Amino acid sequence: MIIENKNVKIKNISYPKHVAIIMDGNRRWAKKNGKLKFLGHQEGVKTVKKIVSFSIKKNIKILTLYAFSSENWNRERSEIKFLMKLFEEVLKKETVNLKKKNIRLKIIGNKKELNINLQNEINKTEHETKNNNGLLLNIAVNYGGRWDIITGVKKIAAKVYKGLLNPKEINENTLSKYICLSDNLPIDLVIRTGGEYRISNFLTWQIVYSELYFTKILWPDFNEKNFTKALTIFSNRERRFGGNCIKFKN
Repeated sequence: MIIENKNVKIKNISYPKHVAIIMDGNRRWAKKNGKLKFLGHQEGVKTVKKIVSFSIKKNIKILTLYAFSSENWNRERSEIKFLMKLFEEVLKKETVNLKKKNIRLKIIGNKKELNINLQNEINKTEHETKNNNGLLLNIAVNYGGRWDIITGVKKIAAKVYKGLLNPKEINENTLSKYICLSDNLPIDLVIRTGGEYRISNFLTWQIVYSELYFTKILWPDFNEKNFTKALTIFSNRERRFGGNCIKFKN
């Protein structure tokens, strides 16, 4: 686990290939600045654009963002409605920019529970960017790590039931093939903004050996300097993966 250190010296570093971010603090940012919480989410979208551009600049291969968890349905109905509409509008407006910047968009999560208009917009944007070979941008919407694992287990059970898979052959690699991001590079670094020190059901299986970085900075205030600091601290970590020490190399 990595906790923010204000005294870290920024230097030239090798960057991780896959970074995942829990974007926390939009509502608290709005309250702190005397604004409606909806405006906090809009500011959060602006930060997403900045961080995506920075990731491209630093040649990060994959960026995975936690936008809406399966537990977020417990929020006020008006806020959920706003978030879904905001997400739909952002997709409509940003598809052209995604294509221009050679970004491939992939939405992970239980998309079947989203409204049909949003589902259609997601399918359209994914289709129009599928041949892009620059940054892979994963957005987790209605996603939960436990849901992900259970869904994978159900797929494996169906294979066993049909006689297509021998239960004795099931191992970690088997399950890894049936969950989200199965075709992605491993997640090197998980960043959480907002001051909380938990992963909140985010990629529970996938981040078992990822480095974790926590900062008190609220997501709308998170910038390139803050991102660089997280990457710098990561580059100085010694990763063991349960065995010998391994210094990160790009």
